[in-house]
Amino acid sequence: MVLKRTWLAIAALILPCVANAQSFPTRPIEMIIPFSAGSALDSNGRIFANAFSEALGQSVVILNRDGASGTLGFTALTRAAPDGYTIGYGPTTPIANAPFLLKSVGYNVESFTYICQLFETVFLIAVGPNSKFTSVSDLFKAAKEKPGELTFGSAGVGTIGHLSLAHMASSLGLKFQHVPYRGDAALVPALLKGDLDFAVVTVGTLVNQPKLKTLAVVANERHPAFPDVPTAQEVGSVKIAIPPAHIGVFAPRNIPAPVRATLEKACETALKSEAVQRAAKITGQNIKYLDGAKFEQQTIADYNLKKEVIHNLGLAAQ
Repeated sequence: MVLKRTWLAIAALILPCVANAQSFPTRPIEMIIPFSAGSALDSNGRIFANAFSEALGQSVVILNRDGASGTLGFTALTRAAPDGYTIGYGPTTPIANAPFLLKSVGYNVESFTYICQLFETVFLIAVGPNSKFTSVSDLFKAAKEKPGELTFGSAGVGTIGHLSLAHMASSLGLKFQHVPYRGDAALVPALLKGDLDFAVVTVGTLVNQPKLKTLAVVANERHPAFPDVPTAQEVGSVKIAIPPAHIGVFAPRNIPAPVRATLEKACETALKSEAVQRAAKITGQNIKYLDGAKFEQQTIADYNLKKEVIHNLGLAAQ
């Protein structure tokens, strides 16, 4: 009799949780975007959120938690209840890169539930409209002649743009002077004025800044938005070891499996919407869906790669 009562008590606790998971969602969902309102990531995130809301049949409320290279937003996500009602939208860089660059990051690659990957963001090497450089070969040749004198801009220390160029330079025995900015939008004026010799920026930045000249794609394949622009590997004989930025949807660790499945299905449905597809094309993002399990595996592999690359480049945590 005592054993029966014990099992009844356990069932009384478990069954409501199962029922709630199966009926999920029954109230609005909060989506944390770890960058400022009005940024390119925020704009695309809001378009996705609308389609995601329609797929779920429930409202999605955007919360911008920007700061510390996106880590404040991801930290907030780890502290949310693991019930699926708080999720995150953004790049994997605050997960795969930041723990090795910032001492204060209180999470790691295993601190999240991975719902789905949506996009890949490819980077390109660009120069200002009056630059004397017409190819990456010219750029690398000048760097050999003047070690450490050429300046390049990126969206910040440890970003994909910074690590990609630093890794290429190291493999080729070149030295550049890195000038970090707070995002692509901040460095574009300097590049247009000629204050920087070149920069590594996202495809979306170049789509919206036609005055800039694109020298190479920082990937192993050409980009459909710039079909005539060669890869750095084609013209510089250098392998691109750093993968593109991956953008997806995340949740706190250990959300119920049925909730995760519901969110994952809504991700796939939302990604097929006309509005999301159009926004991706306008901003030059490659649509590349991965389910939660594959997204997690890829991020763990990226995390381990970044740990090695950042160590080899001698970038100390700040």
